[in-house]
Amino acid sequence: MSTTKKIQSALISVFSKDGLEPIVRKLHEQNVTLYSTGGTEDFIKNLGIPVVPVEDITSFPEILGGRVKTLHPKIFGGILNRQDNESDVQQMKEFDIPQIDLVIVDLYPFEKTVASGASEQDIIEKIDIGGISLIRAGAKNFKDTVIVASVNEYSLLLDIITEQNGSTTLENRRLFASKAFHVSSHYDGAIFNYFNTDETIYKESIANGQVLRYGENPHQKGFFFGDFDAMFKKVHGKELSYNNLLDVDAAVNLIAEFKTDGPTFAILKHNNACGLASRKTISEAYLAALACDPTSAFGGVLISNTKIDLETAQEINKLFCEVVIAPAYDDEAITVLQEKKNRIILVQNEVELPARQVRTCLNGLLIQDRNNITDNKEHLKTVTITEPTAQEIEDLIFASKICKNTKSNTIVFAKNGTLISSGTGQTSRVDALIQAVDKAKAFGFDLNGASMASDAFFPFPDCVELAKKAGITAVIQPGGSIKDELSINYCNENNLAMVFTGTRHFKH
Repeated sequence: MSTTKKIQSALISVFSKDGLEPIVRKLHEQNVTLYSTGGTEDFIKNLGIPVVPVEDITSFPEILGGRVKTLHPKIFGGILNRQDNESDVQQMKEFDIPQIDLVIVDLYPFEKTVASGASEQDIIEKIDIGGISLIRAGAKNFKDTVIVASVNEYSLLLDIITEQNGSTTLENRRLFASKAFHVSSHYDGAIFNYFNTDETIYKESIANGQVLRYGENPHQKGFFFGDFDAMFKKVHGKELSYNNLLDVDAAVNLIAEFKTDGPTFAILKHNNACGLASRKTISEAYLAALACDPTSAFGGVLISNTKIDLETAQEINKLFCEVVIAPAYDDEAITVLQEKKNRIILVQNEVELPARQVRTCLNGLLIQDRNNITDNKEHLKTVTITEPTAQEIEDLIFASKICKNTKSNTIVFAKNGTLISSGTGQTSRVDALIQAVDKAKAFGFDLNGASMASDAFFPFPDCVELAKKAGITAVIQPGGSIKDELSINYCNENNLAMVFTGTRHFKH
């Protein structure tokens, strides 16, 4: 039997009518018999095109407020019959079941209804039963049946039936079946997640994947699954790479810590901040952030917590950087930043980030709640005789925000609303501290009077000893070591102020 089949009949039952009219007209032009239900039937009639109501086939009206329309053997028999199976062919004749070659469905908008904050009753009514069953039936029998399961596939169907004069190939039908099973599985996943209360079960379906140029390295394939356009408006530059996206993610999470602060600018490289400062103006904040480590800033990702003006853009334009992110830009600033052809310019929208973080691990996944605790004054417990000054408290919290968003083990030095230096991703906290000291010296920063943050407790007093020798006067750490007193005693003997937060901020 030929694998190319002519469409002679179609069942159309859709929620969204957008883009449907040209398909209906083309099918009518090709002498296809149309079957339909409810609102879709009225839509077709209003186009002046003949349509056969489903109840004329089933001899049974819609019941239960429209909950039952197409669920009938004569409908599903018409979709599921195997045209090369003699028994099926005989039963089709015996029970007077019409052949249905094409099924077009667009499901009730369950996810949109949930997102709208609708009542549970309204949400339940948007769980499609007949439509999802039609999709599964048509997709299962793709050898004989064409299934179009979403408004997103209307244009593809129209192209095929136009170019192929109402015929489809087995390859066409298999493609539609694949798309249909994606629609049904995604839909079922959304419904399950609405009802699920068992945190040990994880289901996720993301419908808008994007192919990247490559992964972390050119020999690796890369993909992004998410709604990038919801988070950003891209106004200029080349396509973002896998590594760009990782840095953008780190930048967004970091700057969120300073959302309600004054003008703050951060520069990131390889997911870590190499510069960050808060000032009276965003231009001053950028220049101070750049001064933290101008070497690492080359090719970095830049992010602001407020609008970027012309003055700031002119300074940024002197630096080679991959990405610039801000909630808004002056028109003149955009013009200046666009002078570099490949520079990516993003406008960040107000979008809530997922409550959980997911990453692959071994042959499965690790899932955890997002670290939503940001250390503040209320969290601080002074554990030393020397208390931190008001300025030191500001700097301690400032340093802690950066520390939370830096790879462990980490040590961060800050002074007067400026990142002085950091030691990142070290296997030893002492090594992280030494790295931070050396880096500060390399760029000519005076650590006298600076504050230090650690992402985890000190099991020994060696870190506070090194910090004191470097000029640090105040320390913030979570506390919790059985040997906390060793560090506290050293601080008391050497006039260091130290506060505990009670919260560890590892980031691996």
